Amino acid sequence: MPKTPSDRLYRLIHSLTGSEKRYFKLFARDRDGSDNKYLRLFEAIEQQTEFDEEALKRAIYGSKPIESRKYSELKSYLFEWVLKSLQAYDEKTSVDYRLKSALLGVRALFRRSRYEDALYWLEKARKLARQYEHFTSLVEVVNWEKQIAYARTDIAFLDAELTRLEREEHEYLKQLDNLATYRSIFLQLLTSLRKDASLRREEQTRFIEELLDHPQLQRIEQALSHQARIYFYRILSVASYARKDYPQFYELNRELILLMEERPDLLREDVSEYISALSNMALSCGYMHRIDELREVLKKFRQVRPNTPDDELKIHRQYYMNQFGLCIAQGDFEEGLIALKEHQEEVQRFSEELFRKNTFYYQYFYIYFGVGDFEQALAYLNEWLALSGNIERRDLQSVARILNLIIHFEMGNSLLLESLVRSTQRFLKKEEHMFEYERAMLQFIKAAIRAVDKREEKKAFQLLQKQLESLYALPAERPMLDLFDIQAWVESKIRQLPFAEVVRTRYR
Repeated sequence: MPKTPSDRLYRLIHSLTGSEKRYFKLFARDRDGSDNKYLRLFEAIEQQTEFDEEALKRAIYGSKPIESRKYSELKSYLFEWVLKSLQAYDEKTSVDYRLKSALLGVRALFRRSRYEDALYWLEKARKLARQYEHFTSLVEVVNWEKQIAYARTDIAFLDAELTRLEREEHEYLKQLDNLATYRSIFLQLLTSLRKDASLRREEQTRFIEELLDHPQLQRIEQALSHQARIYFYRILSVASYARKDYPQFYELNRELILLMEERPDLLREDVSEYISALSNMALSCGYMHRIDELREVLKKFRQVRPNTPDDELKIHRQYYMNQFGLCIAQGDFEEGLIALKEHQEEVQRFSEELFRKNTFYYQYFYIYFGVGDFEQALAYLNEWLALSGNIERRDLQSVARILNLIIHFEMGNSLLLESLVRSTQRFLKKEEHMFEYERAMLQFIKAAIRAVDKREEKKAFQLLQKQLESLYALPAERPMLDLFDIQAWVESKIRQLPFAEVVRTRYR
């Protein structure tokens, strides 16, 4: 039996919910006697806060000599038992498992020539598969109908129903292919934009435009199922965001949310896509300054019932990312700091393996910068800058380097700024296209370093202000300037006002 990696079992057990752990204990007690080593090992792992192999061995064997092979087998068997208990747990609630169980029941009855009973279970499977658009299961249902009729030599049934069965099978395969095409387009689009959402490369823009020219994206009627219609709206909404068409981004997300909420039965089965749609809806409301609607979306996040620990984590992450975004946009940085501390307390219940803090570095930085805590802002910015290029979007890596110049300027680190300007310039030159605002910021920092007094420094700020005002009108530049309100920062330095006050005034 293959050896289980040392902490794999530990990580699996610590990923279980409270109800899943309770279910396993009942499951294990039903299958073994009073001396249940599997259960004792499970409970020992459950109680550990850090993985300790030797402590686990002592908990099971005490002072007795331990055979390494037997202990490895014990862990492997326990891993399999936990998986089996999770399958049994899911079978009660998951449509996938209920369908699989029904079709396995059909197979068992068919093998024993219980054809009438098999047809009864087949009808149950058909209704469930139609309700939840399980097209592969529906194809299997059709094939079972044919197979049962053939086994019974039911020529009358085949004569009357064969055309219908062939038509249904063709329709289900067509719907399956239709859905697969939408899923493929969506994943290609998402992969491209996750690498760089700024569309600074022409070849990337062309690739996305070619994707959007696909025949199945021209009319909603070409989406042949509820799931396909969801993909239709998701593809177009993500594309509209990439193109910076925020009114269309808002409208498409509004349509998507309405479509999803038409089918509460499907949301009870899988809520993960709905969480993503709510997040995009909140983002679009922010861009359109529909603050009352944004607050309603935030309330919806709190009302969503998670099905899995991953759902729970997504709800937490998207709720706070949008809550922080609202505070940042309005200049309510003190309120944002309260929410940030609340978030950091709540996140303790998630394992470090599941919760990726790096998705929040930008907002942590922004909030601490907004309240004037530059030391803490710099600490998060440094963690952000240390991220691998494979993890972070390239457009955000570029923004992080501009912010690094700004915060070191705020902290008066003039000597360090000279080398930072050179390294930032080298990084940006490697990009296929440098934004004009990036050039303007590099020129400003160089001028500010050379400034002999405050009056000369103010002139440098005033020149940067004029440059940014003209750049803000350019569609390609504005989204990058919106990531961090550089204009508000420049104005705060010229007027000698707190950054947060200028952001609040500009927002109003």
